[in-house]
Amino acid sequence: MKSFHKILIANRGEIAVRVMRTARAMGYRTVAVYSRADANAEHVRQADQSVCIGESLPAQSYLNIDAIIAAAHASGADAVHPGYGFLAENAAFAQACRDAGLVFIGPSPEAILSMGDKAGAKRLMQAAGVPCIPGYQGEDQRADTLAAEAERIGWPVMIKATAGGGGRGMRLVNSAAAFAEQLQSAQSEALHAFGDATVILERAIVAPRHIEIQVFADRHGHAIHLGERDCSVQRRHQKVIEEAPSPAVDAALRARMGATAVAAAKAIAYEGAGTLEFLLDAQGNYWFMEMNTRLQVEHPVTEAVTGLDLVELQLRVAAGEPLPLTQDDVRITGHAIEVRLCAEDPQQGFLPQSGTLAAWRPAPALRTEHALRDGAEVPPFYDSMIAKLVASGRTRDEARQRLLAGLRDTVALGLPTNQPLLARALAHPVFAQGGATTAFIGDHLDALLAPDAALDTRAALLAALLLQTGARGWPSPLAHRLPNALRFALDGRVHAARVTPLGAARFEIALDDAAPVSLALLALADDGSLRFACDGVADQALVARGAEHIDVHFQGRAFRLDDLTHAAVPRADAGGGDGLLRASMNGRVVALLAAEGDTVAAGQPLVTLEAMKMEHVHCAPRAGRVAALHVAIGAQVAARHVVAEIAEA
Repeated sequence: MKSFHKILIANRGEIAVRVMRTARAMGYRTVAVYSRADANAEHVRQADQSVCIGESLPAQSYLNIDAIIAAAHASGADAVHPGYGFLAENAAFAQACRDAGLVFIGPSPEAILSMGDKAGAKRLMQAAGVPCIPGYQGEDQRADTLAAEAERIGWPVMIKATAGGGGRGMRLVNSAAAFAEQLQSAQSEALHAFGDATVILERAIVAPRHIEIQVFADRHGHAIHLGERDCSVQRRHQKVIEEAPSPAVDAALRARMGATAVAAAKAIAYEGAGTLEFLLDAQGNYWFMEMNTRLQVEHPVTEAVTGLDLVELQLRVAAGEPLPLTQDDVRITGHAIEVRLCAEDPQQGFLPQSGTLAAWRPAPALRTEHALRDGAEVPPFYDSMIAKLVASGRTRDEARQRLLAGLRDTVALGLPTNQPLLARALAHPVFAQGGATTAFIGDHLDALLAPDAALDTRAALLAALLLQTGARGWPSPLAHRLPNALRFALDGRVHAARVTPLGAARFEIALDDAAPVSLALLALADDGSLRFACDGVADQALVARGAEHIDVHFQGRAFRLDDLTHAAVPRADAGGGDGLLRASMNGRVVALLAAEGDTVAAGQPLVTLEAMKMEHVHCAPRAGRVAALHVAIGAQVAARHVVAEIAEA
């Protein structure tokens, strides 16, 4: 047994803060590491000590093994917790910690190596009798070989990066015609994310459930499972909503899947927290996908239904203690659901977003895992998830209703998030009835993104009220009562309003061509929270005024308000078609797919940007000739930056 006293968390954001919380409660000191982009990040502020380990790109900081080991020595840390992502499932990192005399809070390098490669893991599991999806996991990675194997497996086929995770390096291919392009895209994304372009192929199981089993093992030969989590609600193969237990798993199936997972852990002499991931069909058949040799993002739902602290168990096992409970001691009580709040724009194909968080108010009724505060920067270099919101209850529907209410009360202003989509998903009848599969978001995307005309109108009336009352909030008692014409954009949609003051902070507002509506400002606090009445119905909102925009949280949604009253009105003929290709987000150029002088078709791929560990192809806005490329590979560009110009051919 090797004791330790100070833990370096080789990660960032909410998981670093989460590990610190339990470590501190157990009496350990903590050390944060950070990149230049994270110098003022919350996980740095909360640690006892912190060490800068490099530049902003992950390869220069959070993936730099030598820098992290050096930081541990410099700070006097004698243990390392990897969190999840980055180096958490890197056998070389675990070995480097061992060689440096540091306790690695996770499985052995040998166990990580055996399960970290998807191809090797499948071979191991097949040998152990674990049911696996038919596919190809050979060493021959030539494009023609992979295409032939895909034909043999049968369409649709899933391409998966062997070193991957989180949906990166993964593509669903429905036909031979699309295979070559999707293979190249998956390999490129895998190479940039993990430094390894190797892929495997699997038969795609259409609309399954994604079920994972949480296992724990110690170095004394004991292993248990803590039940399952249902992670079926996904976009781009990345989990969005997770829950425990699964509405599709009964006690008998849980016992079978749990026994399979425990046997797999024992087969590789596993130690610590791990997760076996399976696909489950409607008939109760399940197939092994992969093992995650780390703590999962969604571990809080398991904690909620078992009453256990999984980070505490990790620390105790790493210190050499035996597991403090047996399989018979595990009790699953009630239900818990978690949603991942991501900085992304679902209306724009889930494009990742970065920038400054103008206001952050987590709902007090929820367990919210985060590393945020007012003014926090969300950098473009890392994963788009910024927080996890968790609710539990005696029943699934009780947990769902609590989470839905808390999600609507959560304030995240300053950049687009998936908050409205999460609320729509939780309220959707298919999810409410427990019927969501991995096809849920794809099947119901139109409904999840549908506009809410009534809410949009009420928000626009509130916007006019905010512009009329100004930054001070309250009109002067000497203010005139003449009508005032306003013009503004709310989430990009332009409105005109005619506001007539009625006295005592009351107004009559005619929005666009609609009939006038009575509004009154009832209360305004220094923190930006306000109460107002619209046609006699009182409501609440929170406002964050910036130099360029006003951000508003209203009825569970974030709105961005731009005052255009004194801006020039654009000409009616000044539409698109200028031939300028602009970056859709902050990102790094990883590929140029055309050269200056090339003739291109409308929609032809020109530039690939990487943002928050995902690749995004930018295409020619019109047919013509590439007149100019304003970026080079490796360049970091800001959103709306012109990356290419297309002239007439």
